[in-house]
Amino acid sequence: MEGKPRPDASTEQALQRMDQFVALSLVGQSDVAQSLGLNVTDLTCLGHILGAGPDALTAGDLAERADLTTGAITGVLNRLERAGFARRQPDPGDRRRVRIVADESAAGRVVAVYEPFYRRLTALFADYSPQETAVLADWFTRAADEMRAHLAALRG
Repeated sequence: MEGKPRPDASTEQALQRMDQFVALSLVGQSDVAQSLGLNVTDLTCLGHILGAGPDALTAGDLAERADLTTGAITGVLNRLERAGFARRQPDPGDRRRVRIVADESAAGRVVAVYEPFYRRLTALFADYSPQETAVLADWFTRAADEMRAHLAALRG
């Protein structure tokens, strides 16, 4: 399948459109979090917990992935537990550590909010050839790496 003809765009135009998408995404994440009774930080942490799957994260792992202090993670976990999204359980290999596991219903509650948007994006991706989709996936991966490097420099 060949890609459809696309209008030309300069790097500046692409960056402007990316900025608009990122700004909209920030507002969207806030709305999604609110619809689940969470704040954006808690939703981000829940995403990391769900993404870990059966390899449950330690509180320290979660703090590192979310770039939060362990003290801040304690507050996040308290809120996620109260909301019924996650719970702490002892690490079977080291009883001094705690693992964070998602509540069985957590993924379903999150998917219910995101699924309509992901269906729309899936339909949008269908408008692109496999090669174009590969370029988009590569760009997102590399852009995320550049964002991590930029944030490390800002924080350093």
